[in-house]
Amino acid sequence: MNGGLLVAGTTSDAGKSVVTAGICRWLVRQGVKVAPFKAQNMSLNSFVTREGAEIGRAQAMQAQACRVEPTALMNPVLLKPGGEQSSQVVLLGKPVGEMSARGYHGGRQQRLLCTVLECLAELRGTYDAVICEGAGSPAEINLRRTDIVNMGIARGAGLPVLVVGDIDRGGVFASFFGTVALLAPEDQALVAGFLVNKFRGDVSLLEPGLEMLRGLTGRPAYGVLPYRHGLGIDEEDGMAVSLRGAVRESRVTAPVGEDVLRVAVCAVPLMSNFTDVDALAAEPGVVVRFVDRPEELADADLVVVPGTRGTVRALEWLRERGLADALARRVAEGRPVLGVCGGFQLLGEHIEDDVESRAGHVDGLGLLPVRVRFAREKTLTRPVGEALGERVEGYEIHHGVASVEGGEPFLDGCRVGQTWGTHWHGSLESDGFRRAFLREVAAAAGRRFVPAPDTSFAALREEQLDRLGDLIEQHADTDALWRLIESGAPQGLPFIPPGAPV
Repeated sequence: MNGGLLVAGTTSDAGKSVVTAGICRWLVRQGVKVAPFKAQNMSLNSFVTREGAEIGRAQAMQAQACRVEPTALMNPVLLKPGGEQSSQVVLLGKPVGEMSARGYHGGRQQRLLCTVLECLAELRGTYDAVICEGAGSPAEINLRRTDIVNMGIARGAGLPVLVVGDIDRGGVFASFFGTVALLAPEDQALVAGFLVNKFRGDVSLLEPGLEMLRGLTGRPAYGVLPYRHGLGIDEEDGMAVSLRGAVRESRVTAPVGEDVLRVAVCAVPLMSNFTDVDALAAEPGVVVRFVDRPEELADADLVVVPGTRGTVRALEWLRERGLADALARRVAEGRPVLGVCGGFQLLGEHIEDDVESRAGHVDGLGLLPVRVRFAREKTLTRPVGEALGERVEGYEIHHGVASVEGGEPFLDGCRVGQTWGTHWHGSLESDGFRRAFLREVAAAAGRRFVPAPDTSFAALREEQLDRLGDLIEQHADTDALWRLIESGAPQGLPFIPPGAPV
């Protein structure tokens, strides 16, 4: 078997990432050696592979669904927005510079098509099947000429395309039809059918519409996936949360002790790797919410200042909103604050930035004895260490180099009282360390909170991935899906006018 499939979507956040992961987990449970692939990803949620390459966290999660180690081949191009008009371009895991959207789509992107096709070909030569994820919509006709992630990669590699639509948003039939009808004939020939995502209710009420859609397009629905809570894992298109809402759609389970623990995460601009707090939200009795007002820190037992692609910009934002003063009051009162990566940097005394913001010397919040200098070379590592008597694993993605000039050692950073700072992302996924840290937080906050003794974040992630595999196995036409992956798009699929404009 040397199969492949591109999972496209009618819109961003239609569910491409989780459907791709679900198909991967279903296939690996059938004994198929499978790998994920996304040619180009735009995300501030990234991960470091064992060889020190930076890729999107969604592809790392999909690799876990495949039960394989993630590599740079699985996400050869990563764009990390630094504002409305520009992004850092990460090629094969290493940053190669900043580029405007116009500059990227004006020529650079098309030159990358050969690179991404070579990466895909290498994966297909190693694995039985490669399940590819698209980006946004394949019917973005203004970008088709330079597309390397949707129909560009599908046509270049001869991949069949499955279009996913989020019916919970409404308008899914028009979106399916319109997506096909805005593609060129050569692209339409690869679109094999549709997958309905997030359906609530009686499927029999939907079936007449699916039959009409098949009559209109000549393409079947490959399944109707029901709405399920808590499946938005490691997505890249944006936070699957509402501001001041709970992390993802998680439901807080009853605490082991007498009290819950309240965690407030400062929703700084260009927030990166907000997935760091998922492990906290997985703990029974821990309530995690994102906040943007100083009064929302008042009842928090722990405040997390997360990573950001714009440390200086986040610092200005904290000051403008009064959150900087609220953080200083917390520290003075000995109430817990945790800074991660960019959040750690801005808690320090001074920042010298001629790389990210080019702001030069900037005063930090002065809450930790740390000075930060931004280097042009990015640190990309997978460190292992110890803190609070427990083994800790993490990963680092940063330009800022911290000089720690006091306090107690804490991973690669420091702590002063109940103010903690580290560059390590993912440290809270280490179960023993997370429990020890939460015990310290609860004691400092005066809460009778007790961490659950048996919460395994890795096991919970595996359960989520198995639930995604179950969705595909139970609610998709897996026989038809298997044929599609193995044999490609059916021959003779009809053209739906008008097609892409000339």
